[in-house]
Amino acid sequence: MGIIVQKYGGSSVADVDRLRRVADKVCETRKAGNGVVVVVSAMGRTTDELLGLATSVSSSPPRRELDMLLSVGERISMALLSIAVQDRGFSAISLTGSQCGIITNDRHSDARIIEVRPFRIQDELELGRIVIVAGFQGVSYKREVTTLGRGGSDTTAVALAAALQAERCEIYSDVDGVYSADPREVPEARHLPSISYPEMQEMAKAGAKVLNAQAVEFAKQAGIAIYCRASFQPGRETIVRRDMPVEEHGVRAVVSEEKIVRVRLRGKAAAERLAAVVRTADQHGASIKEVGITAPEGELSWARGSFVVSLANVPGWQGVAAALREAAGGELEIDEHLGALSLIGEGINRDNRNLLHALEVLAERGIRPGGVVTTGFRISFLLERAQLLDGKKACHRAFIEQAAVCSPVDSAHLAGED
Repeated sequence: MGIIVQKYGGSSVADVDRLRRVADKVCETRKAGNGVVVVVSAMGRTTDELLGLATSVSSSPPRRELDMLLSVGERISMALLSIAVQDRGFSAISLTGSQCGIITNDRHSDARIIEVRPFRIQDELELGRIVIVAGFQGVSYKREVTTLGRGGSDTTAVALAAALQAERCEIYSDVDGVYSADPREVPEARHLPSISYPEMQEMAKAGAKVLNAQAVEFAKQAGIAIYCRASFQPGRETIVRRDMPVEEHGVRAVVSEEKIVRVRLRGKAAAERLAAVVRTADQHGASIKEVGITAPEGELSWARGSFVVSLANVPGWQGVAAALREAAGGELEIDEHLGALSLIGEGINRDNRNLLHALEVLAERGIRPGGVVTTGFRISFLLERAQLLDGKKACHRAFIEQAAVCSPVDSAHLAGED
């Protein structure tokens, strides 16, 4: 008996009617003779509502208590879905992340899975049960409840698929796969029938909400293909996998992240203060990136230090910002209202053509980036948040809509891969 892991996002279980439809799909998969493990997110906007309750009590709620609170959402979904499945005559059981053996580090609100011990799941599958798991959560080696950050249910699903040596992992949401941009913002976005692990991982890190970056990392390490599908619209899908035709030097997607802040220190001993500020950010669970230190020639005691913070997993940012200012002795500049615009593609920085063209496109729209970062698969620009959507549409038009009519990747699509 092969094992299939399915994950259903919050929109797929947003109400009782949709939850019943998911139960029907799960039962059909079991009827086909598969062992079935289902990972569920919280219903609809439950997580946001719970977070709102917490921030109404405190501007900077303790992250441990947030984990205790937010983990409730997925437990509601798992229990209701298990009830619905059993009502259809199938044997099912709901399990929390800790009951599934999902062991994490001790970083609250943004934990990373360090080990999966799926013995309980394997026992239940042997008994013929459908196993329904609360996504987004685990237990630390200190026996504390932890959550995995936004999109953490994806990570739960892929980590379990790897540990169980599943045939495949299916991720269901309200969109039928991965697009070259968010189709809700860019109507001309192109559906991508397949995409490589590195490209998908860079998209996730840069703000694309289809998949979680850590989930893609698990899939890449285990060699598991991820099938991204719409929950209630069978048809197209995107397969995330290792081997696929790619167009080197080409831009495959344009993605953005809205809530970015830049932290800057200037003046004497800035480098020393930067270390204290970074340590404080880590203590408050704020993940930082793009750290830089510059100093005038011959003036090492005078420097400029900076880093950026994504607010996706930082509830109560104003409390964190106050702690950073205190660690810096008050000499700190925080630039808010920023966003990041990223171009993603295999070999995108093999030369400077894409970078130069993107700068030209943004300049034509009167957009001046406040910073640029490149990797082997990504070019990212720091922009004013108000200019983000305009820049995104302009870059998508220039790099994807106006690209060659039939690239090597398109040829593969036309051959039937779609």
